[in-house]
Amino acid sequence: MTAQRAFIGLGANLDDPARQVECALDAIARLPQTVLVTRSALYLSRPMGPADQPDYINAVALVETRLPAATLLEALLSIERQQGRLRSAGQRNAPRTLDLDLLLYGELVCDDQALTLPHPGAHQRDFVLVPLAQIAPHTVIPGRGRVTELLTTCARHGLREFTDGPLAALAG
Repeated sequence: MTAQRAFIGLGANLDDPARQVECALDAIARLPQTVLVTRSALYLSRPMGPADQPDYINAVALVETRLPAATLLEALLSIERQQGRLRSAGQRNAPRTLDLDLLLYGELVCDDQALTLPHPGAHQRDFVLVPLAQIAPHTVIPGRGRVTELLTTCARHGLREFTDGPLAALAG
């Protein structure tokens, strides 16, 4: 199988979220048949779900992988579980130790029960588009447009770059 470029969205807002994202990036770099090409800076954003939860740390990673899309997704879900993520149907947008989303996988467009690509909503969220534009500004989200153009109309979640200064205390 030819290597595919895949973009992965990372997010966390529990249990030292910056560390959770960094640990996930390390785990992604160790996936078989996969190379972590680059990753964005860390960003801090307000939650999409209930407002009575901590802010999120977000990032985007670019990998080149020979894993099929479904296998890569399963590997990402396994990393989530290893880092304490428990998924349940009734907890959409709830606080979490880690959220890994397969955003794009080459030019693949699919919509089935197991996998939807491009990731639904990615084209509307600043916490996806800003880090994606940082590492791959010319990327096109199939059926939606170029990342830099999508940024002009996406939803705002108070996104700001995360540092180890005063903002770091807000994310813990």
